[in-house]
Amino acid sequence: MTTHDVTTRSAGLTETVAALDAGTATSVELVRVALDRIDASRSTLNAFRVARREAALTEAAEADRRRAAGERRPLLGVPIAVKDDTDVTGETTAFGCPGEFPVRNDDAEMVRRLRDAGAVIVGKTHSSEVGQWPLTGNSTYGYTRNPWSRGHTPGGSSGGSAAAVAAGLVPAALGSDGAGSVRIPAAWTNLVGIKPQRGRISMWPHPEAFYGLTTHGPLARTVADAALLLDVVSGNRAGDLHRREPMAVSDAVGRDPGRLRIALSLKLPFTATPRQLDPRVRVRITALAATLRDLGHEVILADPDYGIMFGLNFLPRSMAGIHDWVSALSDPSLTDPRTRGNARTGKLLHGFPLRAARAAEPRLRRRVGRIFDRVDVVLTPTTATPPPPIGAIDGLGGWATDKVITAACPYAWPWNVLGWPGVNVPAGFTDEGLPVGAQLLGHDDSEPMLVSLAAQLESVLRWDEQSPVGWW
Repeated sequence: MTTHDVTTRSAGLTETVAALDAGTATSVELVRVALDRIDASRSTLNAFRVARREAALTEAAEADRRRAAGERRPLLGVPIAVKDDTDVTGETTAFGCPGEFPVRNDDAEMVRRLRDAGAVIVGKTHSSEVGQWPLTGNSTYGYTRNPWSRGHTPGGSSGGSAAAVAAGLVPAALGSDGAGSVRIPAAWTNLVGIKPQRGRISMWPHPEAFYGLTTHGPLARTVADAALLLDVVSGNRAGDLHRREPMAVSDAVGRDPGRLRIALSLKLPFTATPRQLDPRVRVRITALAATLRDLGHEVILADPDYGIMFGLNFLPRSMAGIHDWVSALSDPSLTDPRTRGNARTGKLLHGFPLRAARAAEPRLRRRVGRIFDRVDVVLTPTTATPPPPIGAIDGLGGWATDKVITAACPYAWPWNVLGWPGVNVPAGFTDEGLPVGAQLLGHDDSEPMLVSLAAQLESVLRWDEQSPVGWW
């Protein structure tokens, strides 16, 4: 692949690495193209809060010198984006919030691992405010738009990372997932998004994030790209509250998963607000289940036993996490009134309710985990609806906002409570051309099996061959 090939279309992560390894492209060329695309799409896509033009080009030139000297690293010279909840030396971390923020003096552990692999961080992508909502946009930073339809959201809270990858600004990006915030935008932008096992990726400088709900995860156009990025950033350091034994997920790409027993579950987990599965999503998930059967897997109808109390575990942890972030802001009064309301709720839930929620998690894991006595994988919709319009929650109060977001996204958050891995795979498009996705959900440390199954689906469905156009 030549420089022209890589820079005139949306090359993926493994393609970009291959071009750099072969010497047919340079890091400076690739990084400059990524930065030019970011600049050209600011008024339309609006995926990035920060573009590191000067620093990134300097780092790219150094990567080219290292390559010329014979050095090889997994991502040496590759442009990558990270979500703006993650510290990068020399930049601020706003996490979708207004106000003034200190320049960070140290990289987050995940960023340190990216740099150790040779990646060039070209910028930091937009998020919803404190990652609360599955739409990315507010009055401070404007709307981030879906590359497939500029009137619709790319999802959230990792919407900037998803939009950047789907539009071809960067080959891959990192997001974070506390209630589906990697998987939801992946579903709504035709990407692969992996929420790994809790503890697979260090959350440092925090011992954990949102009381164990949140983990970083990759967004990419192919399973191989997402798995490569996951392998690069996986690992622990001293101070991590959650730790996992190392495993190589990329090795599972192209490996026959064998004949699996898969539970198709369309039942919505209990929430206090009305919700139902949109028929446009149902038909795509049903078609994907049929593809799995054609591949030789046994697909049965079965639902995890969440129970009506499951949400009471999620609420204290998420709200207490919002309270912690808002309390650390220089001026919390600048945030959205709904954010301040959630932070007040989080303060109230910080004591006994939070401790009780954490103590109940093992019981919930046993209850939900019983389904894995019968099946290997659970297949659900990633979202209940296609992507909403960009302004779907504008001007609403807290309860009305909750009704909108839980109606759209009731499926993803239980796996954050449990800490188990899940992979969004593209499930096709509605008649209006809007992407939807499906979740492959597993038990502890099942990323290799999920990745193997996702790659098998990709080999048939070839979702990576479909890209939006016109953003740069």
